[in-house]
Amino acid sequence: MVTIMTERATPIETVSPPTFEGLLHTVAEMNTPDGFKAELIRGKIVLSPFSKLRYSRRMRLLREQLLTHAPDGHFADTSPFLFRFPAAERGYGPDLYVADEAAFDEEGLHADGAALSLVGEFTSVSTRDADWNEKLDVYGQIVPIYLVVDMQDSEITCFWDPSPHGYRSRTTVSFGQPLNVPKPFDFAIDTTGF
Repeated sequence: MVTIMTERATPIETVSPPTFEGLLHTVAEMNTPDGFKAELIRGKIVLSPFSKLRYSRRMRLLREQLLTHAPDGHFADTSPFLFRFPAAERGYGPDLYVADEAAFDEEGLHADGAALSLVGEFTSVSTRDADWNEKLDVYGQIVPIYLVVDMQDSEITCFWDPSPHGYRSRTTVSFGQPLNVPKPFDFAIDTTGF
């Protein structure tokens, strides 16, 4: 075995980590497999499956209720759009959201997370940890209302009153019980069909 030493230090070239904007660009250019969505979680591009068929009725029931109580100029949808959170360097595609319609007049492929008035995430085995931890931390700094529909525990939790340190208030009910959602929605979600 022969070892060759050089007299001068030889730099090892490393690839710098991708920037947030670079990751957003990569997500936009991806050919995501059918049935999957791409999100930026913990600085990585993560592919996760769309919600299961059995979630569809619950998503529709929740969306219909939110539509009638959404703030003026906001709409509720389940379309697969990525919302960017530059301060946290994250990009999420919520299962359900209520957002300012003006946010979709912008050029580009990713909406501003500040346009969201409510986000709803329906947990699955593969997304539960991110929904309850990572997304809770990021949404809790900017999104007025965050609903976690916990499909494994048959509960729905409403977080509100965001702050730089996360949400200051929360309430949880079992499916079948009404869930009060504070302003700007100010109504009780009927979860009997959940």
